[in-house]
Amino acid sequence: MPNAFNFTASPFDCLTPGEQRTVRDAVDVAYFAEGATLLEPGDAPSHLFVLIKGVVAQLDDGQTVATYGPDECFDGRALVAGRASHRFVALEEVVAYELQREAVMALIAANATFGALLFADIGAKLSALAERHSQHQLHSLTLSRVDEAFLRPPLIVNADTSVLEVVRLFQSERATSVLVRDAHGQPARTGIFTTNALQRAVLDGRPLHSLPVGEMSNFALVTMQAGDQLGDAMALMLKKRIHRVVVLEGERIVGVLEALDLFSFLSNHSHMITVRIEQASDLPGLAEAAAQITRLIRLLQRGGTRVALIAQLVQQLNARLFERAWQMIAPPALQAASCLVVMGSEGRGEQLLKTDQDNALILRDGYAPPADLGALCDRFSDALASFGYPPCPGQIMLSNPAWRGSVSEFSRRAREWLLEPSDEHLMRLAIFMDAHAVAGDAALLEQVRASVAQVAHDNDALLARFAAAVDAFGHGSSWWGRLLGRGDAERLLDLKKEGIFPIVHGARSLAFAQGVAATSTAERVAALVQQGVLDATAGDELVQSLHLLMGLKLKAGLAELDAGKPVSGAVDTARLTTLERDLLKDALAAVKRFKAVLRQRFRLDTL
Repeated sequence: MPNAFNFTASPFDCLTPGEQRTVRDAVDVAYFAEGATLLEPGDAPSHLFVLIKGVVAQLDDGQTVATYGPDECFDGRALVAGRASHRFVALEEVVAYELQREAVMALIAANATFGALLFADIGAKLSALAERHSQHQLHSLTLSRVDEAFLRPPLIVNADTSVLEVVRLFQSERATSVLVRDAHGQPARTGIFTTNALQRAVLDGRPLHSLPVGEMSNFALVTMQAGDQLGDAMALMLKKRIHRVVVLEGERIVGVLEALDLFSFLSNHSHMITVRIEQASDLPGLAEAAAQITRLIRLLQRGGTRVALIAQLVQQLNARLFERAWQMIAPPALQAASCLVVMGSEGRGEQLLKTDQDNALILRDGYAPPADLGALCDRFSDALASFGYPPCPGQIMLSNPAWRGSVSEFSRRAREWLLEPSDEHLMRLAIFMDAHAVAGDAALLEQVRASVAQVAHDNDALLARFAAAVDAFGHGSSWWGRLLGRGDAERLLDLKKEGIFPIVHGARSLAFAQGVAATSTAERVAALVQQGVLDATAGDELVQSLHLLMGLKLKAGLAELDAGKPVSGAVDTARLTTLERDLLKDALAAVKRFKAVLRQRFRLDTL
C-alpha cells in the first residue's frame, strides 16, 4: 500500500510502530462511485473503511444518522459484531482504504485504546482519551492523587491536653494544627485544633495551662481519601472555606493536606484569586480578582483539567466574588433579610467563560427594604459589569424590579408563569428553576421553590409545553454537513443550540416532572437514573456528552479571546481534530436519542 496512510488521525494515532506495520501490511485502496452502497444491513463486513476522499452517509430506515469524511473510518461496531445494522452509501465519489478484519481484531486485542476509540460509546472514548493524554503528555496536576501532594504528618493529642501544651507542640513541630482525640465521647470522635482556634482560646479568658484543647476544637472534621483527586480537594476547600483537610486511607488517618501545600503543588495560582477576593477592600479590588478567573480557566483547560471540575471551581469563585460585592454594597440588614441568587448556567454550575448576568433578589416576607433598594441593585449590576459580566439583554437581573421581590411576590410570579404558560413565562420559569443562592438567607429561595412545586404537580399539559422548548432551535438536520466543513458558513456549529441546550432543558424538564430539586444537569440526571426514569447507560452518555460539548465550546471561546475576538459560542468544525469530530458526532447522536425519549415521555408530537 502507499505510505500515505494518515497515522495522525484517530484512532490510528495511538498505534505503536509495530502496530502501524500491521496496518500497512493489511490494507488496500478501493474506489466507489457516487450512489454506490458500501455496506447493507445484515452484511458481514470483511474490512474497516478509512476514507481518503469523498463523503459516505450512514442510513437507518432511509434517514441519515451520520456522515463520514476524509480520515474518518467506519464501521468498527459492525466489524466486531460480525453484522452491519445500517446502510452506508457514497454521497459522492469515494476513495477509501480497506483494512482487513483480521488486522483490526489483532489491533483491538493488542491496544485497548484503539479498540475503545474505534467502536465504544462516548464514555469509553473519553476515558480512553484521558488515558492517552496521561501516556503522551503531562497529565493535569489537578488530576493527581491527594497523596501525591505534600501531606503533613498527623499530630494527635488527647482532648484533655491543655491548650498551652498544644502551643508548645506547634512551636516545636512548626505546625499550625493538631488532631484531637476525644475518647470519652459516645462514640469516640476526632476533631481539629488550629492556630485560628487558638485566638478563641486566648479570648476565652481561662488560663491556657488549664483549658482542655477539646473544648476549643472543631469535631466536624472535613476528610478526603488519599486516592481522591487534588482538583476535588481544591474545590472542597473553596466550597467549605477551609484551609486544610484530613486525608484518610479507608478509616486510617495518613496526614493533613494544607491549602498552601496544595496550591504550591498545583502552581496554577488559583489560591491567589481567592485571597484577592477575601482581601479586597473595595469594588475595584474585586474587579482585579475577577480579571484573573479567565486566566485560571485558560491554564486549567490547557493543562487537561476535566471541564466539570473547571465549571465547579468557577462557580465557587464566582459565588464568593458576587457575595463579597453584595456585602460591600448592601447594608447588613438587607443582607440578612434577603437572598441573592444566580441563575442559568451560573446557577447550574456549568458556566465557564463570562457571559450575561442572570440574577435576582428575594426578600423576606414582612421586611421593609431601604428606600434606595433600586439604587443599590443598580450599583450591584454595574459592579458585575465592571467585573466582565455584561448586563443581560433580557434584563434578567436584580436591577430590574421584575427580578426582585419578597418570597410571596416571587411565589405569585412563579405561579403566574405556571398557570399562564406563554413562551415568555416558560422561559422565565426555566431560568428560575436553575437558581442558586450565593449570599444571604438561602431558605428564602427554598420557600419559593416549594411554592412552585405545589402548583406544578401532575400538570401534564404544562410539563409538555415546558419540555417542548428542546426543539426551539430546530432538529439539527444540517449539522452532519457542517462537521465535514463544506463552505465557510457551514463550518460554524452552535454547540449550545445543537447539543447543550437540549440536554440541559431536557434534564430540567424531566426533573421538573419528577420533583427533583437538584439544579445542576449532572445531579438531575443522576436523580433521574436513581428513580428509573433514565437507565444508567443513557444517563452517563448524556453527562459525558454535555461535558464534551462544554469543553469544545470552551476551547473555541479561548481561541477567540486569544485572537482578540468576542466569544461567539460557535465552533469552527474545520479546526476540530479527527477524534474531536468523532466524539462530537457521538455526542450529537446521543442528543438526538434523548430528544426522542423526551418526545415520547411528554407526547410532544401531539402539541
